[in-house]
Amino acid sequence: MNYPQQGSKLYLFSIVLVAVLGGLLFGYDTAVISGAEKGLQAFFLGAKDFVYTDTIHGITSSSALLGCIIGSALSGFFASYFGRKKSLAIAGIFFFLSALGSYYPEFMFFDHGIPTASLLVTFNIYRILGGIGVGLASAICPMYIAEVAPSNMRGTLVSWNQFAIIFGQLVVYFVNFLILGEHTQPVIEKIGETVYAVSSSSDQWTITTGWRYMFGSEAFVAGLFTILVCLVPESPRYLVLIGKDEKALGILSHINGYEKAKEILAQIKNTAEVKSEKLFSFGIMVIFVGVMLSVFQQAVGINAVLYYAPRIFESMNMGNPMVQTVIMGVVNISFTLVAVFSVEKLGRKPLLIWGSIGMAIGAFGVCVSNLVEVAPIVPVISIMVYSASFMFSWGPICWVLIAEIFPNTIRSAAVAIAVAFQWIFNFIVSSTFVPMYNMSLGDMGDRFGHMFVYALYGVICIVAAWFVAALVPETKGKTLEDMTNLWRNRNK
Repeated sequence: MNYPQQGSKLYLFSIVLVAVLGGLLFGYDTAVISGAEKGLQAFFLGAKDFVYTDTIHGITSSSALLGCIIGSALSGFFASYFGRKKSLAIAGIFFFLSALGSYYPEFMFFDHGIPTASLLVTFNIYRILGGIGVGLASAICPMYIAEVAPSNMRGTLVSWNQFAIIFGQLVVYFVNFLILGEHTQPVIEKIGETVYAVSSSSDQWTITTGWRYMFGSEAFVAGLFTILVCLVPESPRYLVLIGKDEKALGILSHINGYEKAKEILAQIKNTAEVKSEKLFSFGIMVIFVGVMLSVFQQAVGINAVLYYAPRIFESMNMGNPMVQTVIMGVVNISFTLVAVFSVEKLGRKPLLIWGSIGMAIGAFGVCVSNLVEVAPIVPVISIMVYSASFMFSWGPICWVLIAEIFPNTIRSAAVAIAVAFQWIFNFIVSSTFVPMYNMSLGDMGDRFGHMFVYALYGVICIVAAWFVAALVPETKGKTLEDMTNLWRNRNK
């Protein structure tokens, strides 16, 4: 077989571009709820056979995350037995079916536009199906990119996956804004301790139709991703693990050139010879670090802000909350680019530590704004600082580390466990945010909940900075095969 003597960056970038579409879908699917959740709440508040409470709404808004937990937990099995490429195609199919089902959950079994408990369950099943796709993509997309990328570009290319996630969130913020158009979000009134009703002055279009269009819009991107992922090659490291060395060498040659590809292939084979290594063969610390990176990425509370951004900005009385949500999306994507272009220069640890400090400052800024009287712009800026700090640190860098920190022979299983913990804590944070945010105490009223939740996130950010400084190794410039020696030496 004739192998290319020179590597092609165009070939590499085209592969990565398709893979990061999975990241875009990840962001799109998880953030679409931000514009749709109020219309969805108003729709199901009209049900006659059950009472749609605050708690039920929190679970419904977060139900996709249950699927994310399932998908990420299964990602190791899928990646090992079907390969990275086929697993991403399966994720794309799940995205597509979920988008259509969430748009029209009444399909075949229910009367259109009549909210019932059974329809709510069906809607949540469709959202969970999409969540399974997100869970698969969230683990396998960065894994695939890390396994095809040269070591000197790996951090940058995996960071592009996070850029795609944030870009997907920005796109869906903008799409939701366009879909809403001249219409307005429904007005929800509290009529009991945990019971709400829709004001008669609410725009009926957003209650009956608007949220459907928001969910359905994802089907276009999901269909494109599913088609394109069928055209990319399989990961060369996976091919070596299943004994297809020649195919792996061909792909590596297209990326790196033949001579470099032979060298990389030898390194891969050297670390992939023992295929039966157990999860804790390299000690418990590597798994602990990977899991805690995932836990902290969610425990700092960022997704509560992303999912409920319009509701948060509305409570600050700063004009159109959808406009501010789009502005926040622009800020987020801008600061994600900071990570993309600096991760290989500054390293992983400094970005994580400084990002944690910036998030703590932003979170405590919102907390203080609810203790003392300040201009509304102060908590808005604090939210932006909090979000921007996450976007150049924990957002992309956590995925970079999870994709590269584990040795080859345990990567699929270890990534699956780490990402499953990420989605478990994502669900915990997202489903508890609304009840905590709405907590009342004495004369402070709801301001107590607003203060408490951001004080909690600020403290967690400080603990996260300490964890990174004390326990996380710097992986800048190291090959994936170097991870084997790094953890073997730490385990001695």
